[in-house]
Amino acid sequence: MAPYAPDVPSPTSWLKRLVVGRPFRSDKLGETLLPKRVALPIFASDPLSSVAYATQEILLILSLAGLTFFHLAPWVGLAVIGLLTVVVISYRQVVRAYPTGGGSYEVASRNLGRSAGLVVAAALLVDYIMTVAVSVAAGVDNIISAIPELNPYRLGLNLGFIVVLTAMNLRGVRESGRAFAVPTYAFVVGVLVTIVIGLVRTASGHPPVAESAGYGIHPESVNLTTIAVVFLVLRAFSSGCTALTGVEAISNGVPAFRKPKSLNAARTMTAMGVLSIAMFAGITVLALITKVRIAENSCDLTGFAACATTPQRTVIAQIAAAVFGGDHNVFFYYIQATTALILILAANTAFNGFPLLGSILAQDRYMPRQLHTRGDRLTFSNGIIALAGVAGVLIVVFDGSTTRLIQLYIVGVFTSFTLCQAGMVRHWNRALPHATSTAERLRIHRSRFINAFGACITGVVLVVVMATKFINGAYLVVIAIPVLYVMMRSIHRHYSRVREQLRPDATSDILPSRVHAVVPVSTLHKPTLRAIAFARASKPDTLTAITVNVDDKETQALRTEWEEHNIPVPLTVVESPYREITRPLVEYVKNIRRVSTRDVVCVYIPEYVVGHWWEHLLHNQSALRLKGRLLFEPGVMVTSVPWQLESSIGPHRRRPQHSPGEVRRGIADPHLPSPPANPSPADHHREPAAVD
Repeated sequence: MAPYAPDVPSPTSWLKRLVVGRPFRSDKLGETLLPKRVALPIFASDPLSSVAYATQEILLILSLAGLTFFHLAPWVGLAVIGLLTVVVISYRQVVRAYPTGGGSYEVASRNLGRSAGLVVAAALLVDYIMTVAVSVAAGVDNIISAIPELNPYRLGLNLGFIVVLTAMNLRGVRESGRAFAVPTYAFVVGVLVTIVIGLVRTASGHPPVAESAGYGIHPESVNLTTIAVVFLVLRAFSSGCTALTGVEAISNGVPAFRKPKSLNAARTMTAMGVLSIAMFAGITVLALITKVRIAENSCDLTGFAACATTPQRTVIAQIAAAVFGGDHNVFFYYIQATTALILILAANTAFNGFPLLGSILAQDRYMPRQLHTRGDRLTFSNGIIALAGVAGVLIVVFDGSTTRLIQLYIVGVFTSFTLCQAGMVRHWNRALPHATSTAERLRIHRSRFINAFGACITGVVLVVVMATKFINGAYLVVIAIPVLYVMMRSIHRHYSRVREQLRPDATSDILPSRVHAVVPVSTLHKPTLRAIAFARASKPDTLTAITVNVDDKETQALRTEWEEHNIPVPLTVVESPYREITRPLVEYVKNIRRVSTRDVVCVYIPEYVVGHWWEHLLHNQSALRLKGRLLFEPGVMVTSVPWQLESSIGPHRRRPQHSPGEVRRGIADPHLPSPPANPSPADHHREPAAVD
């Protein structure tokens, strides 16, 4: 048998082919696997780009108490670096132990139970959605820092970039990886060069100075208690932990790597960790050297007269301007362009992680099965579209504000971190009795210690994040995670009930005692005759044509036509004093079923097939209502008998359609007459649809 080949694209499908590209065969899936150099920008663009705003978030929180507490920024930054190191090392254990992907969800489900796994899955789904919203919003912030005139178009820019990212990911990971690789590596090189030049200038006695270095900051409170200071530092630390977002994406996407998958994924994670730490540390140091000033409200900056009309520049924009000698330098625009690109493209981490996780959940029947289906380009296109839609809604609700969106961030990240590391501890406990050598036992002990330490640290950070961000918006995430958990459990219960109800039993293959065929009729025309011919060809035990009497004159005219054309099927008239059509037909069918529960009623509904959307509004409405009612009746089968109108057939395939009575050979019934050559006046007053 020849393999299926898709039809030539129709005029209406050219846009899809333009955006998505030509479809891939299923056996080409192996060609979409990623080498490390492409996997790094795809899976690590989020943590690499987070350094562009992680330092800024630390300074924003410390600025609440004024410039006095900026000296705490290095210590907060060191705490973030230590945490990032622990998490990267811990997740290297995950990718080696679970090369099939699934990451935190797989680890928690296998070792802590399905409930813990679903909590992790819900947290990760929320995190991926927030990654798209925050990354795009932060990227647009950097574009506006370079071109302030674009500030009124902030929301439109955000939504436009989400649409572009969606289209790129629908084309496939290989093509999106190539597109994202250049901006990612350009950003890394640009930031590292900026750090080196800034440190060299400082060492030579000419440190760069930020444009805001002369500004002061109005603190929200001058006299802070010790507890308030501790809370402020913890809040700054929790905001700086945004540098860890996306670290787990590599563990979720191990199946997308080339062989050896675990080794390549582990090496990619190491490269990501080293680059992230180097860039975050360098930006934090330069922010302090250049004396960057930034506040949550630009009007809190003493001396910033344009606060009402001009947004503050981001920290990385101020550093670039200071290091390269002003905002009209080509290197300044290079940094801003690559920063904006990497921040926007960082959402690609979520566009790869969310669909993969959704596919795994769908395979386990915790999400709709449509999320497990691959699209034309072998991507999980339904998951990609769902992610883009929800992220777009968040952008609209929060007006594309990074500061407001980031309060909802990282709660889900550390929830998954903590449960994943706890699950890995149990994984090593189970593996220890099966160790066959001293070296293997030592390796397991070392791995268990790493994951146990990681679980403790991320658990403490989770408590800190919850305490410091709860009233600022994190409560929405705290609500969303349980809602997703309950939704996934409900979906699983539904699939389980359906599977149980559909399981074959002793009565499944029992033939019906009799089959009764019913053909609804409103007008004697070609679709009606085709439905009757098809019903007769199935050889039912009984066959009845039925019409509903809503107008005595029209019904009498139909009876006269029926008799004149000598149609060998009885026409039954059902009275409807209240001019209803659907209910009398359904009641008639139900009455047939009451005679014997083993009888089956098959209703043949003639329908028009139209070619334009507006024609659907003019035809088949009664047919749709009738089918909608009959599908809920046990023992009732519904068969649609289509009749294609000329508008539904392409010009090159258009041909005359004959009624069964007009065709005197082949499979047509020779005893059925042709429809009337000269229709009666009643025909002009009837809706030209089978049952309308």
